[in-house]
Amino acid sequence: MSTPATMPAQDGVVLLHGISRTARSFRKMESAIARSGYATLNLDYASRRKALEALAADIHPDIKTFASRLSGQMHVVCHSMGGLLTRVYLAKHRPPNLGRVVMLGTPNGGSEIADRLKNVVLYRAFFGPAGQQLGTLRDAATMALLPPIEYPVGIIAGKRSIYPVASAFLPRPHDGRVSVANTKLDGMTDHIVVRTSHPWLVRSDEAIAQTITFLREGKFTANS
Repeated sequence: MSTPATMPAQDGVVLLHGISRTARSFRKMESAIARSGYATLNLDYASRRKALEALAADIHPDIKTFASRLSGQMHVVCHSMGGLLTRVYLAKHRPPNLGRVVMLGTPNGGSEIADRLKNVVLYRAFFGPAGQQLGTLRDAATMALLPPIEYPVGIIAGKRSIYPVASAFLPRPHDGRVSVANTKLDGMTDHIVVRTSHPWLVRSDEAIAQTITFLREGKFTANS
């Protein structure tokens, strides 16, 4: 029987949802990660009300406390814009026990949909300041928030769409919101494509299994 002195260190996982979503979208993924032995912190944040840099400041106290209480590494799993927020956050507040990062459907190269809609009044009103930072043509200030990565990143992209109108504006393959090409990131450790649409990446059994594999092994299981 293990004693406290010989218990293995426990890693933890921070989960960051996408724009206009909530922590509830990550519940299935969170449960699977917790069953795999990780502590979890599934954060809500005001994704539609503030720019990325302000959101990073908002989530910092909770993540700092969570990371400091772990006996092992702190990993991050993030969906869509949550991946950009992760990059902004880690550029400024990287914890010393940072482990691996898994991004699901993150527009690392920007979203062509955001390019089309950024000047539309309803889009600007609904998605707020962060929505203006999602396009493919980023200004110097936004680029400065997203420096090159210096930690292991595994990226999961989707290749199915449930958005027929939006699909007309995206190069194939894509998940209905982000092209597979624009999920990629210079310096990434691994990249995989699953047969899932953008909103379902967080609930896909395949994406969940691949996420846990990357957290454990630092690579995905090859698929077809």
